[in-house]
This record gives sequence, C-alpha cells and structure tokens, in this order.
Amino acid sequence: MPPTSVKEVEKLGWEWIDIILISGDAFVDHPSFGSAVIARWLQKWGYRVAVVPQPNWRDDLRDFRKLGAPRLYFAVNAGAMDSMVNHYTAGKRLRHDDAYTPEGKAGARPDYAVTVYTRILKQLFPDTPVVIGGIEASLRRLTHYDYWKDELMPSILVSSGADWLCYGMGERPMLELTRGIEAGWSAHRMRQIPQIGFFLKGKPKTGEGTVLLHSFEECVASKRAFAENFHVIETEVNLMHQDVLIEPCGDGYVQINPSYPPATEAEMDSFWDLPFTKLPHPRYKDKRIPAYDMIKFSVNTHRGCFGGCNFCTIAAHQGKFISSRSEESILKEVRALNDIPGFAGNISDVGAPTANMYGMHGKDVSLCEKCRRRSCLYPSPCSNLDRSHARLLNLYHRIDSTRGIRHSYIGSGIRYDLFLDEKGYVDETSKPYLKELILDHTSGRLKVAPEHTEEHVLKMMGKPSFKLFGVLRREFDRITGEAGRRTGLVPYFISSHPGCTMRDMEALSHNPALRGIWMDQVQDFTPTPMTASSVMFWTGLDPRDYSPVFVERNLEKKRAQKSFFFKNDSCNKKKSSNIAPRKRTEAKK
Repeated sequence: MPPTSVKEVEKLGWEWIDIILISGDAFVDHPSFGSAVIARWLQKWGYRVAVVPQPNWRDDLRDFRKLGAPRLYFAVNAGAMDSMVNHYTAGKRLRHDDAYTPEGKAGARPDYAVTVYTRILKQLFPDTPVVIGGIEASLRRLTHYDYWKDELMPSILVSSGADWLCYGMGERPMLELTRGIEAGWSAHRMRQIPQIGFFLKGKPKTGEGTVLLHSFEECVASKRAFAENFHVIETEVNLMHQDVLIEPCGDGYVQINPSYPPATEAEMDSFWDLPFTKLPHPRYKDKRIPAYDMIKFSVNTHRGCFGGCNFCTIAAHQGKFISSRSEESILKEVRALNDIPGFAGNISDVGAPTANMYGMHGKDVSLCEKCRRRSCLYPSPCSNLDRSHARLLNLYHRIDSTRGIRHSYIGSGIRYDLFLDEKGYVDETSKPYLKELILDHTSGRLKVAPEHTEEHVLKMMGKPSFKLFGVLRREFDRITGEAGRRTGLVPYFISSHPGCTMRDMEALSHNPALRGIWMDQVQDFTPTPMTASSVMFWTGLDPRDYSPVFVERNLEKKRAQKSFFFKNDSCNKKKSSNIAPRKRTEAKK
C-alpha cells in the first residue's frame, strides 16, 4: 500500500519519492477510489508514489511539507466528490457529515479543495509541477457555473494555478504525462498528450482540428454565449473522435485536448489487475469510513454511460461509450472477495454508473464513430444500439456459481428503457433479465429513477416518458406476485429541476401510477458543474435550441417543491402494507 508518512517511507527504504498524491478523501486501497487507482497504476510502471490524505490546510501546513518535494510532481484531487457537493445541500446548508472521512466527520477538507491545495503547494514548492485531476478538476476544466457562489467561474486551471489538468478516467493520460515529465519532453510534445488541459499566455493558434470557444469574459457578459459554449463542449465530449477545445481567458487561453479512445477490454482488465488490498490504510486502525462500508464488497463491471441525462456528469467524466471488463477479470475479483475480512458471501453491487449497460455497444461501430447524438436512448433508443442482456445474464450466472458467493445484488442504478418500451419487452433477453434482477439480485427494494412524471419536465431532464414506468410497474407486480415475493419498488424523483413548477410537483404526487408505493426518494435539484441542467439553471435557456426555460431559483420555493411532495403525497396514504416506512433520505443522483 502506498506510504502516507515519513516513517512509512523510511520503512520502505526509499531515498526519494517520484509522485506525491494529495487527496481530500481518506485513503482506501480499493478500485472504487480514484486515488488508489492512480497510485496503484503508476506503481505498476515502476514509480514511487506516496499519498497525503486530507492534509490540514489551516495550520502551519506541515502535512504539505512532511514528505518534501517529489522528484517529478504533485498530483492533487478533491476526492471522489466535488468538495462543494460534499459540503453543502441543495439548499446551501452545510452538511454535518462526510462519508469519505474516518467516523464520517465533517470539515476534513476545504471548500474548492483542488484550488486550495494547489495554491499551497505552489507557495511552498514553486519549482515543482502540480497536476490536478479527479471529479472536481475534471468537471471544472472550462468556464462553469458555480451554484454556491452563484456566478460563472473560469477554468480551475486559472483559479488554482496548476501546471496540468488530467480529466476523466486518468490511467492513460497520467502515465503518459508522468513519462513526459520524467523524460523532459519538450513543451510542444507535452502539449500533444491526449486528455489533458493546460493554460498558456498569449493568443491561441486555431485551425483544423481545433474549436475556438467564447472567452470566459464573453460568457460572463452573455448568458447566451455560455449556453453556446456548453452546447459545443457537450457535443465534443460525446464524440468518438474529438477536436481540441480552446477557451480564451484573461491574457491567455485554456486548451483541452481530446480524450483517449474508449478503453479496450484488455486495457480495462489491466486497470483492475493491480494489487489492491481493498482495505482502508492501516493509519485509520479501527475507525469507520462510511463510503468504504458502502462499497467494500462491490464489484465494478464497466465505465461510461450513454443515457445522456441532462443533470448527470457521468458522460462528461467517464465518457459516453461503454468500456467493459472481461468476464474473467470480473470473476477473478469476485473470487478474491473471499479473502477480505468480514466477507460473508454477499456482494453488495455488481454494477457501474448504469448497471445494465455492461457489454453494450453499437451493432455497427463504424456508425458510432460518426454519430453526434448525445444520448443513445433519448428521445428514443438508437436503432444501432445492441440492447441484448445476454452477456450480462451469463455474467450473473457465473458469479452466482462461484465458490463462496451466496448472493450478488445490483445496488447501482438500471435503465429500464434498455429492456422495456411502451409495448413491453424489447427482445428475448429482456424478460429473463428483469425477472432475474427482481428475484435474484434485489435486496428488498428495487430502485429505479423515472425522475418525474410530467412530460415537459422529463424533456428538460432528457429522460423517457413516465408511461414507461407504468409498464415497469405492471411487470414488476406480475413477477413478484407470481413468485410470492414482498419486494418493494422505489422510484427516485427530482424536484425544482429547470422546467419544474409547484404545480408539476403536485401532479407528480397525485399520479395514479404511484399509488401503493412508499414514496421517500425525492432530491432537490443541485446544479453541478458541466451539466446541461446547470446551464439551464444559470441562463434560463435550453442549450440545445436556446429556448427559454422556467427556473426556480428561490431557495425557499425550491425547498417547498420538495416538501410539498411529502405534505401532499396521496400515494403514501395508500402505500402497500408489505413495505415498511423508513427514514426519508435524499436520493443519489
């Protein structure tokens, strides 16, 4: 496991450290934590990596000084979440816990953690490069709306002063960047590395293969310019072959290079074929890290999401195209779960951003290479999309037949429009998949995300018609009834999304398709950087066609939209007797 202190470095006998990774999270050596993935990946290629988790930024900065300067660079991330989402509710109230900190204690990282950490490092070690990455840096790579300041902010490269930015899933760009820094590549060669960004002073050079965006200053002056920028950025993010993005800012410009192609199956396997202990660092002893408790017995099957929901950042960070691991790689990890202390044979999640997209791709990949759709499912499923669940069902069967495995559950979200349409099942694998999902892989409650009931709101969200939920519920009730099961169906909803009014929430709460379902999963919309929904929230414009959109910005009225659902929820008054009420919690995005 990577060292986190001077004593641990000395115990390894290291005379130098190549890379020091600074993170806003506690360090957990598990592939669900980005810091562990990058540290282990760079270790595989011979680099000495140390980690400084959750350094104290308020004192004499001894946590930043203790290991000295690395031979190559500092790598900085805020953790598995944007620090502002981690700290504040949709109502801008300070949260009192932090799932990524020992014992769930709040206050272990600063607001805008990447910027704070980077500025400190630049002050202490001005001659050492700083590379920023992770979800906070990735989604703030260009001009973005910040909900907590209620203003546009420039690229995090500008605000932090970092030398390089690695966006998205970072194994390949981080390795290439590390090799370049070590070898002393020329500035020109370094700037050709895919999936990185940087800030340069002067005027940008444009031409074939580059897209010049409106400047940061133009976006501040014109909401329409910001919406136009986002439309271009979102289009490029969802292309198989992208252009370089250039965004002027101040006396220079930010350049974002195209991403690497989707990872191959062999590459995906190599990212997981690393010696993860799947345990928190020993420094935490017996302290509980809530986020680890949630995922320690989970298995990730793939990356990416082609759903294209307007409020979601998955495609902007992981990509639209699915990169899947091989069955053998997944089964190897499943078998190894038996060696983890406390494992009782129950896998909490076999999933990913969308669990049932495993192995899915276009029937004719050459069409995908030219496709400009932002979603393969909305407004209707692409005719070139292979929606068969055969490979996934086979994977489930192989997992369940593995020694030591009692149950494998699906805790990640699913897209029911991958196996249902308004007429019913879409192919011969759809019905077996839903039946097995409900009867064999659901622990008490099947969670799905229709997000709303009203068609005009769903259009703003980029989600399918609510009629499809009616089809799902009919099949769910039939399957559970025939099997004599008392499984619950839990729909997730979002209040105060752009386009949503109080009247829409009233219509949602009285929708007859929800009668008999215990309704406790409603999340107040939070505008997060680099989503179409946050652009709508700030500009009042739909970035697809620049038409006006109603936006509820008043915090009290936002809270009222969410609370109205519970105060006036006729569905809960007639809830099924087989579903016990539980504490209301905010739904995950």
